[in-house]
Amino acid sequence: MNIHGLQKMTLLDFPGKVACTVFLGQCDFRCPFCHNFELVDGSAPAIMGEEELFSFLRKRQGLLDGVAVTGGEPCIHRELPEFLGKIKEMGYAVKLDTNGNHPWLLRTILADGLADYVAMDVKNSPAKYAETIGKDRFSLSGVLQSIELLKEGKTDYEFRTTVIEEFHDVDDFEEIGKMVKGARRHFLQPFTDRDSVPFGNLHAPSKQDIRKYSEILRKYVTEVGIRGMD
Repeated sequence: MNIHGLQKMTLLDFPGKVACTVFLGQCDFRCPFCHNFELVDGSAPAIMGEEELFSFLRKRQGLLDGVAVTGGEPCIHRELPEFLGKIKEMGYAVKLDTNGNHPWLLRTILADGLADYVAMDVKNSPAKYAETIGKDRFSLSGVLQSIELLKEGKTDYEFRTTVIEEFHDVDDFEEIGKMVKGARRHFLQPFTDRDSVPFGNLHAPSKQDIRKYSEILRKYVTEVGIRGMD
Protein backbone atom coordinates (compact mmCIF):
# COMPACT_ATOMS: atom_id res chain seq x y z
CA MET A 1 0.00 0.00 0.00
CA ASN A 2 1.45 3.38 -0.99
CA ILE A 3 0.88 6.30 1.38
CA HIS A 4 0.23 9.65 -0.28
CA GLY A 5 0.03 11.81 2.81
CA LEU A 6 0.45 11.70 6.58
CA GLN A 7 -0.77 14.16 9.18
CA LYS A 8 1.23 13.13 12.19
CA MET A 9 -1.26 14.28 14.81
CA THR A 10 -4.87 15.47 14.78
CA LEU A 11 -7.50 16.09 17.42
CA LEU A 12 -10.22 16.61 14.81
CA ASP A 13 -10.25 13.71 12.36
CA PHE A 14 -11.09 10.87 14.79
CA PRO A 15 -13.79 11.76 17.36
CA GLY A 16 -12.52 11.33 20.90
CA LYS A 17 -9.04 10.22 19.87
CA VAL A 18 -5.57 11.66 19.49
CA ALA A 19 -4.79 10.31 16.07
CA CYS A 20 -2.76 10.57 12.91
CA THR A 21 -4.35 10.73 9.47
CA VAL A 22 -3.17 8.52 6.63
CA PHE A 23 -4.04 9.57 3.06
CA LEU A 24 -4.37 6.91 0.36
CA GLY A 25 -4.45 7.70 -3.36
CA GLN A 26 -7.09 7.14 -6.07
CA CYS A 27 -10.87 7.56 -6.04
CA ASP A 28 -13.73 6.42 -8.25
CA PHE A 29 -15.60 9.74 -7.79
CA ARG A 30 -14.69 13.09 -9.35
CA CYS A 31 -16.46 15.50 -7.01
CA PRO A 32 -15.92 19.07 -8.27
CA PHE A 33 -15.66 20.35 -4.68
CA CYS A 34 -13.03 17.81 -3.50
CA HIS A 35 -10.32 19.19 -1.20
CA ASN A 36 -7.93 16.33 -1.99
CA PHE A 37 -8.23 16.21 -5.77
CA GLU A 38 -4.47 15.78 -6.14
CA LEU A 39 -5.00 12.34 -4.56
CA VAL A 40 -7.94 11.58 -6.84
CA ASP A 41 -6.30 12.40 -10.18
CA GLY A 42 -2.93 10.84 -9.32
CA SER A 43 -0.91 14.07 -9.44
CA ALA A 44 0.27 13.64 -5.83
CA PRO A 45 3.15 11.14 -5.63
CA ALA A 46 3.38 8.61 -2.82
CA ILE A 47 5.47 9.85 0.09
CA MET A 48 6.19 6.44 1.64
CA GLY A 49 5.36 2.75 1.58
CA GLU A 50 3.43 0.95 4.28
CA GLU A 51 6.56 -0.35 6.05
CA GLU A 52 7.75 3.21 6.61
CA LEU A 53 4.29 4.09 7.93
CA PHE A 54 4.32 1.09 10.28
CA SER A 55 7.74 2.17 11.55
CA PHE A 56 6.27 5.60 12.33
CA LEU A 57 3.28 4.01 14.10
CA ARG A 58 5.51 1.77 16.24
CA LYS A 59 7.39 4.87 17.43
CA ARG A 60 4.07 6.57 18.31
CA GLN A 61 2.63 3.72 20.38
CA GLY A 62 1.49 5.18 23.69
CA LEU A 63 1.34 8.69 22.21
CA LEU A 64 -1.45 8.22 19.65
CA ASP A 65 -4.78 6.50 20.26
CA GLY A 66 -5.90 5.97 16.70
CA VAL A 67 -5.30 6.13 12.97
CA ALA A 68 -7.74 7.80 10.58
CA VAL A 69 -7.51 6.32 7.07
CA THR A 70 -8.81 8.59 4.31
CA GLY A 71 -8.17 9.44 0.68
CA GLY A 72 -8.93 9.51 -2.10
CA GLU A 73 -11.16 6.53 -1.49
CA PRO A 74 -9.55 3.88 0.74
CA CYS A 75 -12.03 1.16 -0.23
CA ILE A 76 -10.84 1.25 -3.84
CA HIS A 77 -7.86 -0.80 -2.60
CA ARG A 78 -8.61 -4.52 -2.24
CA GLU A 79 -5.69 -4.90 0.19
CA LEU A 80 -7.31 -2.42 2.61
CA PRO A 81 -8.59 -5.05 5.10
CA GLU A 82 -5.10 -6.50 5.50
CA PHE A 83 -3.66 -3.00 5.88
CA LEU A 84 -6.20 -2.06 8.57
CA GLY A 85 -5.59 -5.37 10.32
CA LYS A 86 -1.90 -4.59 10.69
CA ILE A 87 -2.72 -1.21 12.23
CA LYS A 88 -5.16 -2.84 14.65
CA GLU A 89 -2.51 -5.39 15.66
CA MET A 90 -0.37 -2.49 16.89
CA GLY A 91 -3.12 -1.56 19.34
CA TYR A 92 -4.53 1.43 17.49
CA ALA A 93 -8.18 2.25 16.99
CA VAL A 94 -9.03 2.74 13.31
CA LYS A 95 -11.32 5.29 11.69
CA LEU A 96 -12.23 4.79 8.04
CA ASP A 97 -13.50 7.51 5.68
CA THR A 98 -15.42 6.25 2.65
CA ASN A 99 -17.72 7.35 -0.14
CA GLY A 100 -19.80 4.20 0.41
CA ASN A 101 -19.52 2.89 -3.14
CA HIS A 102 -17.79 -0.36 -2.15
CA PRO A 103 -20.21 -2.19 0.17
CA TRP A 104 -18.62 -5.59 -0.43
CA LEU A 105 -15.31 -4.40 1.05
CA LEU A 106 -17.02 -2.39 3.79
CA ARG A 107 -18.98 -5.50 4.77
CA THR A 108 -15.71 -7.44 5.25
CA ILE A 109 -14.16 -4.62 7.28
CA LEU A 110 -17.17 -4.39 9.59
CA ALA A 111 -17.57 -8.16 9.97
CA ASP A 112 -13.90 -8.59 10.89
CA GLY A 113 -13.86 -5.67 13.33
CA LEU A 114 -11.20 -3.78 11.37
CA ALA A 115 -12.69 -0.30 11.93
CA ASP A 116 -13.80 1.28 15.19
CA TYR A 117 -15.46 4.26 13.51
CA VAL A 118 -16.64 4.82 9.93
CA ALA A 119 -17.44 8.22 8.40
CA MET A 120 -19.40 7.90 5.17
CA ASP A 121 -20.12 10.76 2.82
CA VAL A 122 -23.69 11.09 1.58
CA LYS A 123 -23.20 13.48 -1.30
CA ASN A 124 -26.72 14.50 -2.29
CA SER A 125 -30.26 13.40 -3.11
CA PRO A 126 -30.58 10.47 -5.55
CA ALA A 127 -31.61 12.73 -8.42
CA LYS A 128 -28.45 14.85 -8.09
CA TYR A 129 -25.95 12.19 -7.01
CA ALA A 130 -24.27 11.71 -10.40
CA GLU A 131 -23.85 15.44 -10.97
CA THR A 132 -22.49 15.97 -7.46
CA ILE A 133 -19.80 13.27 -7.84
CA GLY A 134 -18.78 14.44 -11.32
CA LYS A 135 -20.35 11.58 -13.29
CA ASP A 136 -22.68 11.48 -16.30
CA ARG A 137 -24.61 8.61 -14.71
CA PHE A 138 -24.35 6.63 -11.48
CA SER A 139 -26.02 3.64 -9.86
CA LEU A 140 -26.83 4.40 -6.23
CA SER A 141 -27.01 0.71 -5.30
CA GLY A 142 -23.62 0.49 -3.59
CA VAL A 143 -24.14 3.69 -1.60
CA LEU A 144 -27.55 2.54 -0.37
CA GLN A 145 -26.13 -0.86 0.63
CA SER A 146 -23.35 0.82 2.62
CA ILE A 147 -25.86 3.07 4.39
CA GLU A 148 -27.83 0.01 5.50
CA LEU A 149 -24.65 -1.83 6.57
CA LEU A 150 -23.65 1.04 8.85
CA LYS A 151 -27.14 1.43 10.27
CA GLU A 152 -26.89 -2.16 11.53
CA GLY A 153 -24.61 -0.68 14.20
CA LYS A 154 -21.77 -3.22 14.15
CA THR A 155 -19.37 -0.30 14.57
CA ASP A 156 -19.74 3.35 15.49
CA TYR A 157 -20.35 5.60 12.50
CA GLU A 158 -21.51 8.89 11.10
CA PHE A 159 -22.91 10.11 7.82
CA ARG A 160 -21.79 13.51 6.61
CA THR A 161 -22.59 15.89 3.78
CA THR A 162 -20.51 18.78 2.48
CA VAL A 163 -23.11 21.48 1.80
CA ILE A 164 -22.70 23.59 -1.34
CA GLU A 165 -24.99 26.41 -2.45
CA GLU A 166 -24.82 25.37 -6.10
CA PHE A 167 -25.68 21.70 -5.38
CA HIS A 168 -28.11 21.55 -2.46
CA ASP A 169 -31.55 22.84 -1.55
CA VAL A 170 -34.37 22.02 0.87
CA ASP A 171 -35.81 19.27 -1.32
CA ASP A 172 -32.42 17.56 -1.52
CA PHE A 173 -32.17 17.33 2.26
CA GLU A 174 -35.63 15.84 2.50
CA GLU A 175 -34.44 13.11 0.13
CA ILE A 176 -31.12 12.70 1.94
CA GLY A 177 -33.05 12.31 5.18
CA LYS A 178 -35.14 9.53 3.65
CA MET A 179 -31.95 7.79 2.46
CA VAL A 180 -30.42 7.70 5.97
CA LYS A 181 -33.65 7.42 7.96
CA GLY A 182 -33.03 5.83 11.36
CA ALA A 183 -29.31 6.65 11.35
CA ARG A 184 -27.37 7.32 14.54
CA ARG A 185 -25.80 10.63 13.47
CA HIS A 186 -25.32 12.91 10.49
CA PHE A 187 -23.04 15.94 10.25
CA LEU A 188 -23.24 18.86 7.83
CA GLN A 189 -20.10 20.75 6.91
CA PRO A 190 -20.22 23.94 4.80
CA PHE A 191 -18.01 23.94 1.72
CA THR A 192 -14.76 25.87 2.02
CA ASP A 193 -12.68 26.73 -1.04
CA ARG A 194 -9.04 25.70 -1.46
CA ASP A 195 -6.46 25.87 -4.25
CA SER A 196 -6.80 22.10 -4.76
CA VAL A 197 -10.57 22.25 -5.44
CA PRO A 198 -10.94 21.38 -9.15
CA PHE A 199 -13.97 23.53 -9.95
CA GLY A 200 -14.19 27.25 -9.18
CA ASN A 201 -17.13 29.47 -8.26
CA LEU A 202 -18.60 27.17 -5.61
CA HIS A 203 -19.88 28.61 -2.34
CA ALA A 204 -21.15 27.62 1.07
CA PRO A 205 -24.85 28.27 1.69
CA SER A 206 -25.84 30.87 4.26
CA LYS A 207 -25.76 29.87 7.91
CA GLN A 208 -29.53 30.22 7.93
CA ASP A 209 -29.89 27.69 5.11
CA ILE A 210 -27.49 25.22 6.71
CA ARG A 211 -29.45 25.38 9.97
CA LYS A 212 -32.64 24.85 7.98
CA TYR A 213 -31.12 21.74 6.35
CA SER A 214 -30.08 20.41 9.76
CA GLU A 215 -33.64 20.78 11.04
CA ILE A 216 -34.90 18.75 8.09
CA LEU A 217 -32.45 15.95 8.89
CA ARG A 218 -33.54 15.91 12.54
CA LYS A 219 -36.84 14.41 11.40
CA TYR A 220 -34.93 11.34 10.23
CA VAL A 221 -31.69 11.08 12.26
CA THR A 222 -31.08 10.76 16.01
CA GLU A 223 -28.18 13.23 16.22
CA VAL A 224 -27.53 16.02 13.70
CA GLY A 225 -24.57 18.37 13.97
CA ILE A 226 -22.88 21.14 12.00
CA ARG A 227 -19.10 21.27 11.70
CA GLY A 228 -17.00 24.23 10.63
CA MET A 229 -19.57 26.94 11.28
CA ASP A 230 -19.58 29.50 14.08
